[in-house]
Amino acid sequence: MEVLKLAIEWAKAEVISTRFFILFAIVFLIASVGFWQLGKTDLSKAYVIPTLATGILLLIIGSGTNYANIQRVKQFKKDFNTDETAFYKSEIERSESTLKQFRVVFKVVPILIIVAALLILFINTPTWRAISITTISMLIVILLIDGNAQSRIENYHKELKFLDL
Repeated sequence: MEVLKLAIEWAKAEVISTRFFILFAIVFLIASVGFWQLGKTDLSKAYVIPTLATGILLLIIGSGTNYANIQRVKQFKKDFNTDETAFYKSEIERSESTLKQFRVVFKVVPILIIVAALLILFINTPTWRAISITTISMLIVILLIDGNAQSRIENYHKELKFLDL
């Protein structure tokens, strides 16, 4: 029963975390409308499409992961009631797999930030500047949210290993 409680607590924390993607999506969408309505310079007008695209992308990410985690909570109970040992082993494997994915994310995203920063330096058009700055902003949001998610899954994995069924 302790495994189920631990899994549900982790998944509920993930649901809360993924809602931050939606919150930031709304911020980007509002910024896009603001640039569209209030933008007077070429650079401010260039932000309309990148911030809109980023807002939509973050909204898709947030909604998808939020839905998946809500469904996961329901599935945890079914899987646990079917076979507790198999559930425990699958959670160990899933958490290890997720940790490996985070290692990749935390190598790739900083490289993408560097590339976007270099684009700001070498391509001096308003559109590319807006794209690069918006990309950096989105990637920082992803790092912030995923940094917390990585910490949570590490703790979850350690607690699962501690149970050792």
